[in-house]
Amino acid sequence: MTEKKYLTIREVSKRTQVPEHTVRYWELKFRLLRPLRLSSGHRRYTQADIDTIFKIKDLVFVQAYSLEGARKALAAERRRKKSAPAAAVTASAKHELLESIKKDLKQLMKELQP
Repeated sequence: MTEKKYLTIREVSKRTQVPEHTVRYWELKFRLLRPLRLSSGHRRYTQADIDTIFKIKDLVFVQAYSLEGARKALAAERRRKKSAPAAAVTASAKHELLESIKKDLKQLMKELQP
C-alpha cells in the first residue's frame, strides 16, 4: 500500500496525537510549519510537516521548552543543518582539487627532468 503524499489536519492529529486546534496554533507560532492550502482553505500536510510537529511536540511536552524556546531551538537546528553539509562538501571539493593539483605538478616535474 502506498503512503498518501498529503494528509488532512484530522489525519495529522490522529498520527501525532496532537489536537487539531494545537496544530493550527503552532502554525501561527512556527514558520517551519506551513502546510499547503487548497483554494477552499483546507490544509494539506506533507511528511516534512508531520516531522516538524513531532519535533515541536517533543520540545514542548517532553523537554518542557516554552513555545519561544522551541522555536529558537528548531531555528538553530535548521541553521546547523544548512551550514554543516555545505562545509563538508566544500572540504571534500578542496581535497579533490588539491589532489588534482598535486597529480598535475608531479606530471610536470617528470616532464621537466632531463
